[in-house]
Amino acid sequence: MESLRPALLEWFRQNRRDLPWRRTRDPYHIWLSEIMLQQTQVATATPYYERFLARFPTLAALAAASVDDVLAEWAGLGYYRRARYLHAGAQAMVRDHGGVIPSDPEVFGALPGVGRYTVGAVLSMGFGAALPVLDGNVARVLSRWAMAPLAIKRPEDARLLWGMAEALVPGAERGDETHRDAGDWNVALMELGATVCTPRAPACERCPVATWCRARAAGRVAEFPPVPEARATESLRRAVALFEANGRVLVTRREGSMLTGLWEMPGVDLEQDMGASPPLRRALGSLGVTDVSLADTGLRVTHTITHHRIEVEVWRGTWTGKRPRASSKLVWADADAREHALTALARKVVEAARG
Repeated sequence: MESLRPALLEWFRQNRRDLPWRRTRDPYHIWLSEIMLQQTQVATATPYYERFLARFPTLAALAAASVDDVLAEWAGLGYYRRARYLHAGAQAMVRDHGGVIPSDPEVFGALPGVGRYTVGAVLSMGFGAALPVLDGNVARVLSRWAMAPLAIKRPEDARLLWGMAEALVPGAERGDETHRDAGDWNVALMELGATVCTPRAPACERCPVATWCRARAAGRVAEFPPVPEARATESLRRAVALFEANGRVLVTRREGSMLTGLWEMPGVDLEQDMGASPPLRRALGSLGVTDVSLADTGLRVTHTITHHRIEVEVWRGTWTGKRPRASSKLVWADADAREHALTALARKVVEAARG
């Protein structure tokens, strides 16, 4: 332990990737980055992080914004519940904590959408709190170090992995609440898993702590951690109506646990053998969109969200009567701007239709 920590920290300080959220100790910036990086790759999250901070540079600015504005900046990043929790958390901190992130783990952990990982990451990096982190990268490193068949998605395994991570945090053995190396240690573990101790073809020859890895010593690195059985992907069908005028498209608010508050072309889910035109017309009628003609463009857009693979039929809508006015249910949106939080699927449909 005494030799392992310095070896990993020295490697990290010499080889760390230059990422924008690593240039600051501002807990708000760190919190935003950690929320964005959940289920999202660094390359994808980085431009969103920079745009988001340009629009909402402080907790107060984020708290004062409307949820629609927040979702519009988040649009395309996916997992929109993260944005709603971020917004609600900012409002709680402005209302109850003077507009700053509290350094108390229990207080910060009580905010919307803040779990144990986020508490450890933000407070260790922002305040030097001697708290552990555990994500997929850290779990893989720990499983290989200990040559233990532990998978983070199994609750009992996760409990054991958290215990291992906690024991390794600088200052933990003395019961310190803070330690100057706690944040760097946590990031170093994650960096090692992301760049060296990767799921496939790990670069063991470049690992700064290979000496302490039991799986490598046994020649069994590829066996750890065990890979849980993947959840099957469900295939779905959907049809949408694309109406365009003056460079804008007609969109309506989506409903459902993952998409509430987002905007997309009017559409309808279809059974596998169902024709699209009649149910699509009924869906349009429920929004007050009548006196239209619909033509199948032949475009089929495939979109994957969580464990669903959606094939979307794109139908071109034209008016045979009066166009509907914008309302709480319908707006004309610029698909190239961020004035409305369009779903990733909506942007895909526009791009496909415009060639």
